[in-house]
Amino acid sequence: MQPNGLIRIAVQKAGRLLEGSLGLLRQMGLEIETYKDRLFAHCRNLPVDVLFLRDDDIPEYVQDGVADMGIIGSNLLEETGVVVDRLLSLNFGFCSLCLAVPEQSRITSVPQLNGKRIATSYPATLQRYLDRQGIAAKVVVLRGSVEIAPALQIAEAVCDLVSTGSTLRTHGLKILATVLHSQAVLVARQKLNGEKRALMERLLLRARGVEEARKYRYVMFNIAADAVEAVKRFLPGCKSPTVVPLAEPGYVAVHTMLLEETFWEVVERISSCGGTDIIVTPVEKFLR
Repeated sequence: MQPNGLIRIAVQKAGRLLEGSLGLLRQMGLEIETYKDRLFAHCRNLPVDVLFLRDDDIPEYVQDGVADMGIIGSNLLEETGVVVDRLLSLNFGFCSLCLAVPEQSRITSVPQLNGKRIATSYPATLQRYLDRQGIAAKVVVLRGSVEIAPALQIAEAVCDLVSTGSTLRTHGLKILATVLHSQAVLVARQKLNGEKRALMERLLLRARGVEEARKYRYVMFNIAADAVEAVKRFLPGCKSPTVVPLAEPGYVAVHTMLLEETFWEVVERISSCGGTDIIVTPVEKFLR
């Protein structure tokens, strides 16, 4: 039995989510040591244990209470249908579940899959998609090497996870349609109570601080005081930018937060308004 206040967090023991998961936990302030082939690690500064599991096992482990929290791909949440609390999208481990056919195939649209065979490791997700599209195809379940199915004449199409598309191209396949988009998510088992619930809330606060920080850059620049009102109109900041007088009369330093996705456009506008000495730094943590 777990101690009342101990939280167990399940993460992928190998694969595309491992590096991002460990990076997130460490940025959340968890002091953990990991070694090759180790399946368990204890946090030195908080009552937290980290379990390294097969990604397919994590959803059920969290649902059944073997682990209290987990970091998994949202594609597995969709496929398994487990009952857990989805706490936070983590903005790493991006991929898509895609339908693909051989490059020389005469199939060029989803409706043409009607009556065809589709090989996949995600039968439940695929079947729901086909039902929504009104396609009556045969789902062939494979647990690995899905891309080779057309070459072996097991299926006319495949439905598999795609990150860069290089694996599909290597096997002579082209994407026909995207079934769903996926990324890493933080989940927790339902009905956590008492000390566990309190600790989970602390960990979630930290995770949110890390995730929010990734969206922003901290920017500082100098500008004439009479130009501040002009630049304030396109500086979103958090509430408003910080303006500090400089030793040189008539000039100020402006500090603000800029969204990464609009960063360059805003910096160019700052420069066009007379902003100089622009300094940009990453944001490590950001708690609203």
